[in-house]
Amino acid sequence: MSMKTNWTAANIPSQIGRRALITGSNSGIGFETALALARGGAEVILPARTQAKADDAAARILKQVPSAQLYPEILDLAVQASVQAFASRMIERFPGQSLDLLINNAGVMALPTREVTEDGFERQFATNYLGPFALTGLLLPSMKQRAGSRVVTVSSGASNQGRIEFDNLQSERAYKPFQTYAQSKLSDLIFARELQRRLKAVGSPILSTAAHPGYAVTNLQADHLGLGMKVMLAVMKPFLSQDAAHGALPTLYAAVAAEAAAGGYYGPDGFAEAKGYPTDASIPKNALDGTVAKRLWLESERLTRVKFGALSDVL
Repeated sequence: MSMKTNWTAANIPSQIGRRALITGSNSGIGFETALALARGGAEVILPARTQAKADDAAARILKQVPSAQLYPEILDLAVQASVQAFASRMIERFPGQSLDLLINNAGVMALPTREVTEDGFERQFATNYLGPFALTGLLLPSMKQRAGSRVVTVSSGASNQGRIEFDNLQSERAYKPFQTYAQSKLSDLIFARELQRRLKAVGSPILSTAAHPGYAVTNLQADHLGLGMKVMLAVMKPFLSQDAAHGALPTLYAAVAAEAAAGGYYGPDGFAEAKGYPTDASIPKNALDGTVAKRLWLESERLTRVKFGALSDVL
């Protein structure tokens, strides 16, 4: 992508009359994405794990955008029942084709010990991948069937280190915190590309895109990393990191830029894609295998019990 100018939030076209749903919108990149879209005039649905966190995010946005139309909501992506209940509430509150943007942003990173959710899934894989997969399937019928409608899935530079191990998807054989995170984020990228392939196959105008924030300083890193990793990040931080507002730019580009392509993947343009302005991100080799993508899709439908209607039948 040859960009004559550095794309920033100032380049976001008017979002008036558009409705966006951003998971994990109470902090970090999700919050900055929600704030920027609210500034552009979008109605924003703000799900967080608790009503208090969602309400707090709404209050912080309203301080900066007093006219913002916001819907704070509860959603725990790690719990399939919560995903189902949230999707049902959305369909009831906003019937028909009522959603312009679905941004799958929420995530957890490198939990030090393996945790299992009430569904029996490993927590990182459940939160970062299976939850967004199910949410997208449940809300796809609510997406407006027109140009401009997009599903954006936030991956990570860590996907470069990821491998899809079908005999260890839940890290049941071996739990390595970062490797498990990398697999979940690689799954997100594979899903975004496979979703686009299936949307195109049925002639849908909805685009599926993906983004990664580079090395953005958010509370995602702070919470769960071991001492060695924390020391290394502290050393790298001044050279490679950017704040959450800059980290949100690739996601915003994937969501609203006219130049963003079907199945595109966007990240920062600086050294090692760690910081900078949005540009085409390098797609890891492990994300390019169509056989793996189809198998992961089938396995995800089996685990979540969510089907994508006509898209499920695309071979």
